[in-house]
Amino acid sequence: MSTVSTFADDTLSADLLGKIERLEARLDAIAAKHSRVKFASSLAAEDMLVTHVILTRKLGITVFSLNTGRLHAETLGMIDRVRERYGYDIEQWYPDPAAVEAYVKDHGLNAFYESVDLRKSCCGIRKVEPLNRALAGVEAWVTGQRREQSVTRTELSEQEHDDARGIEKYNPLAEWSESDVWAYLKHFDVPVNPLHARGYPSIGCEPCTRAIRPGEDSRAGRWWWESRDTKECGLHITIVPADGADAPSSALPSA
Repeated sequence: MSTVSTFADDTLSADLLGKIERLEARLDAIAAKHSRVKFASSLAAEDMLVTHVILTRKLGITVFSLNTGRLHAETLGMIDRVRERYGYDIEQWYPDPAAVEAYVKDHGLNAFYESVDLRKSCCGIRKVEPLNRALAGVEAWVTGQRREQSVTRTELSEQEHDDARGIEKYNPLAEWSESDVWAYLKHFDVPVNPLHARGYPSIGCEPCTRAIRPGEDSRAGRWWWESRDTKECGLHITIVPADGADAPSSALPSA
C-alpha cells in the first residue's frame, strides 16, 4: 500500500505526492529485483527519508552506516532514535584500527586540513574502505544523493553501474529538491539529526563539517577549506572502464 494513499492531504503538493509515489515504487522494485541490496545512510535528512520508506514498507533492504570514529554525538544519537522509532538496528561499519593508527602516526590526527590528498586519504581509511567491506557480496546499493546538493552531482542519474565495485547503484532521490525533502520529513514526522536545526544541511565527520552561511549551497560546510569541485570523499566516485565502453546494467521500470 502506498504511503501517499494512506496519508495524503492538502499539506503536500501534487508534485511532491507524485515524487513520493515514484520513490515508493522505485524502492519496491529495487528490493524485488535484488536479493542482496543495502542502503548507505549518513543519518542526515535525505537518508532518514529513505530509511523511513524502507522500514515502514518493510522492504528487504539492509540499512547501514559508516561509523568513522569522528562523527558528531548528535549523528551517533540517530542510531538510537531509529531503534526507538522503527525497532531496527542500523548495521554499523568501522575503519580498520591499524590503518587509522598508522595515518595518525605518520601525519597527525587532523592532517586532512593540510592538503586535499591527505584529506582524501583519511576519507579512504575511515569511509571508503569500510564501505567496500559493507558492500562486499551485495548486488546493489542505494544512496540518498540529490542533484541539487552540489556542483559535483548535477548530472546524477537515478540508476548507474558502480564500476569500482561491479554492482548496481540507485539514487532514488536524484530529482528531489531540499524543500521536497523537508516537506516529507515534517509531514511524516521522521526523526531528524538535531544538527540540521543548527545550520548543518550536510553532515559528515565533526572536524570536517561546519554550519553554512546564508546563500551558501547545502554542501558548503563540508571540507569548507577546499574548492567546490573537490568536495567528494570517494564514496561516490566510480572507475570508468579503460576502453570507455558503457558498463552493462539492467534498468528497472522508471516508476
